[in-house]
Amino acid sequence: MSQAPSLTAQLLADAPGNPLVGLRRADDLWERYRTGSRETPQVIDVATTEATAPQPPDWDVVICGGTLGILLASALAQRGWRVALLERGKLRGRDQEWNISRREMQELVALGLLTEAELEEAIASEYNPGRITFHKGTELWVRDVLNIGVDPVFLLDTLKAKFLEAGGKLLEQTAFEGATVAGDRVTVRANGELSTRLLVDVMGHFSPIAQQARQGQSPDAVCMVVGTCATGYPKNDTGDLFASITPLTDHQQYFWEAFPAKDGRTTYLFTYIDAHPDRPALEDLFDDYFRLLPEYQQVELEKLQWKRALFGFFPCYRNSPLRSPWDRILHVGDSSGSQSPLSFGGFGAMIRHLPRLVQGMDEALRVDACDRDSLALLQPYQPSLSVTWLFQQSMSAKVNQSLPPDRINDLLSAVFAEMEQLGDPVLKPFLQDVVQFPALAKTLGLVSLRHPSLVMQILPQVGVGSLLEWMRHYGSLGLYTALNAAGSSLSPWVENLPAAERYRWHRRLDAWKYGSGSDFVEL
Repeated sequence: MSQAPSLTAQLLADAPGNPLVGLRRADDLWERYRTGSRETPQVIDVATTEATAPQPPDWDVVICGGTLGILLASALAQRGWRVALLERGKLRGRDQEWNISRREMQELVALGLLTEAELEEAIASEYNPGRITFHKGTELWVRDVLNIGVDPVFLLDTLKAKFLEAGGKLLEQTAFEGATVAGDRVTVRANGELSTRLLVDVMGHFSPIAQQARQGQSPDAVCMVVGTCATGYPKNDTGDLFASITPLTDHQQYFWEAFPAKDGRTTYLFTYIDAHPDRPALEDLFDDYFRLLPEYQQVELEKLQWKRALFGFFPCYRNSPLRSPWDRILHVGDSSGSQSPLSFGGFGAMIRHLPRLVQGMDEALRVDACDRDSLALLQPYQPSLSVTWLFQQSMSAKVNQSLPPDRINDLLSAVFAEMEQLGDPVLKPFLQDVVQFPALAKTLGLVSLRHPSLVMQILPQVGVGSLLEWMRHYGSLGLYTALNAAGSSLSPWVENLPAAERYRWHRRLDAWKYGSGSDFVEL
């Protein structure tokens, strides 16, 4: 007897682009992660001889992964470097906007990648305010946080034109096949061969280079996400940054995002989990999404017209950012794991680190600091990211772990209520994936003082080992904050150092700045 199609299969059967095929392909991969049946790619090898070839490499930088790699490629090409960008398909932005804050987008103007007029044209939608709300608990509103939707098609077309104008080489329909590291170069195999001084991996969470570097390691946490963009909703010019409408169910706490888009309204359902074999498939999560969406958005499913289906799972690793085990190879963006376990990574995380990466890679190329130890300085330990692991654990439940249904909502409700009392300087950075020591210390102090029972309940949920590890990162966050404050007085001395040593000191100063969350400056 054939099994009835799932609710998701019924609703998305006629959706544009036949999303069910992609969804089930993603579920096949997710099952291999859960069951530990993935094969580790072997795409990088090291030549047995270190002899330098008679001719210099053809390129200074080869970047694999065009969708976000174009940001880095354009900036480096404009600085005069010979850059080749590989994209396995056609380099074109997706139809769904990238949500981000205006402050973050200004980095592209500061780097000379967009003019102010181009920035405005890239913004496809904008809304205010955004809501944070929890089941039976706190509701609060903020303005100007992740409230603009960037048109990826316009943005990538604009950056592509500037990249080509600056002398960059775009190789579309060209998949990365492998590479050999030898002496002063990396020979990249991709429908032929390209020799380069530096290979940059921007191929994302499932990059074969990153998978080989991690040697089949199982992720320490996973964020599962499903959603749609649709028309037919009641008019609503506000968004949800972080919303919960249900208690903990089946060892999963569901969270929602929602915001206006240029052609409808986008809604996401996501949850923080581990890669246990008993975790559900993405299609099961999508069934819950469709079951709960009418209550969440106060709309009947029959009134909605689906424009796009959105889904994925994002693995996170504690040993991040990932440092390459090879010379002349650098992981950037999601392949490096440079986002916190609370975020989806992608565009926002790339934009945040783009200024330091562009400057750092420019300096590394000038002094040929392309050995693995020198490149590791471009992906330093960042306590501002590491402290968020405890937050992620407190927002999730292990399989077969018995927690009261309202435990996570009650905790988050209390924390956000205290952050609201402390004001935007505390709340806004956190909502944009930036943790700063003074804000964290104030928040934890108030929560501990006013909600001691909630704090005590965290210990058995996350475990003593996790708490001790977190205290080390918390102490490092305070130390990096102090070092960053002192770092400005070192700048005149650093600028007088020899170039190679100056490169290393600049990376230390960057590590203190970003590792303390001091890169965040509100407009």
